[in-house]
Amino acid sequence: MNILVLGGCGYVGTLLTQTLLEEGHYVTVVDIMWFGNYLKEHKNLKVIQEDIRDINKVPMQNIDAVIHLANVANDPCSEIDPKLSWEVNVLATMLLVDSAVKNNVKQFIYASSGSVYGVKEEPQVTEGLPLVPISDYNKTKMISERVLMSYQDKILIQCVRPATVCGYSRRMRLDLSVNMLAIQALANGRITVLGGNQVRPNIHIKDMVAVYLYFLKMKDKMEGIYNAGFENISILDIAKKIVSQVPAEIVISESNDPRSYRLCSNKLLAAGFEQKYSVQDAIKELMREFQAGNIKNEDRWYNIKTMKKIKLS
Repeated sequence: MNILVLGGCGYVGTLLTQTLLEEGHYVTVVDIMWFGNYLKEHKNLKVIQEDIRDINKVPMQNIDAVIHLANVANDPCSEIDPKLSWEVNVLATMLLVDSAVKNNVKQFIYASSGSVYGVKEEPQVTEGLPLVPISDYNKTKMISERVLMSYQDKILIQCVRPATVCGYSRRMRLDLSVNMLAIQALANGRITVLGGNQVRPNIHIKDMVAVYLYFLKMKDKMEGIYNAGFENISILDIAKKIVSQVPAEIVISESNDPRSYRLCSNKLLAAGFEQKYSVQDAIKELMREFQAGNIKNEDRWYNIKTMKKIKLS
């Protein structure tokens, strides 16, 4: 297949692109590269450095499927420039799907977010629950979903609502819960937990990549919206999992954010997808890569620190 990966130089996008190439696909990546490019050259890979808001620079001709990962990610980054977030996350998404339809693309897979539900008390947060987004980032994801679903009579639309991703990528992120706590233990021998009872849903990066591959494989047998997250774990329990493998002290401080998020992915599992990796696997992976010198606690692996530098430059 000829696959267009928007945001293919990102944390998930880097591993996704690599895996698509390994499976024999032809891949075009469009990425603004705010966070660099860690993709390896490949005869079936074309990498274009462009802003997805410039729709005329995004090639849709002869593309079989689009995987749209490009966005201003997470609440802190969106808060730096809300206008930018709405333009990139919503307006560009509308232009992209419209271009895909005009160019007869058959499949459009969108990376939304499990955060669109807002704060839920239900132990099983399923796709049918109402969305109550509480931040600009959450709202942009919700609106983008609705824009995309309005095109579902013209193109196969698949919206994925991922949990917080964990594990190793050559384009690393250390601002995600498991990764952040693990690097604290590995680099400092000390984990600072704010509160600790807050629950966060998690998914290993290899399973996240596998979800996108599964949608490509299943094509029109699956459509609509799917959660993707398999382990709802408290922040304190994540820290305890880490110190069971990495000698470190856990320090608990008060938190002014008591919110908990859960995710139920029974719909995805019922469609035949199989989870293969766990948070424990991610911790082992991060420990191994840290010891090998492939991960260091550097500013470039934190989206918010990079975004602030971009805004100030």
